[in-house]
Amino acid sequence: MKKTSISLRGTAVVLALLVLSGCAGMTTREKNTAVGAAIGGVAGNIIGGGSVLGTAAGAAAGGVIGHQSTKK
Repeated sequence: MKKTSISLRGTAVVLALLVLSGCAGMTTREKNTAVGAAIGGVAGNIIGGGSVLGTAAGAAAGGVIGHQSTKK
């Protein structure tokens, strides 16, 4: 049981580092789009009661808002 917990933590840390390193070459607009989509996805999941449709709709709306927030 303890080995599984340590293994899962290690895997989570490695995955988090890989995901964050992928953002290094992004423009500000791309970062805002990704952040908006992530926040929107979480909000959509909460509002939609955990439904896939609510999560997807929230992520799409958040991505659009994040993208448009840096528009000149």
